[in-house]
Amino acid sequence: MKVLVVDDEGIVLESCRKVLEAEDIEVIPARSADEALLIIAKERPVLLLVDMKMPVHDGIYLMKELKNRDIDTPVIVMSGYSNKETMQEADAMGACRFLPKPFTPDELVEIVHQVLKGENK
Repeated sequence: MKVLVVDDEGIVLESCRKVLEAEDIEVIPARSADEALLIIAKERPVLLLVDMKMPVHDGIYLMKELKNRDIDTPVIVMSGYSNKETMQEADAMGACRFLPKPFTPDELVEIVHQVLKGENK
């Protein structure tokens, strides 16, 4: 089972990788929305963890592109900007969950397992 983690911060990618791989979940890192789209075309991950704020193209752009390409992979949005507007925007674009940064390893594992089990929202 492959999970794509999209974040421009290397420390977040590495932290997510360590935590999720300890749960026997393969992690594919991507540092941008554009890189994520290339990976998705080849790898078909079962879940995406997407940072909301990234340079060039943000998480909303990535989710719009997924919709345009008829890719319905579940998306968990991660953001350090967890205000009402950000959460509503992510929800409107089809995010199944919102994970405010900073989050603990336990919070990450719990939300990933919930989504993988089909417990969306």
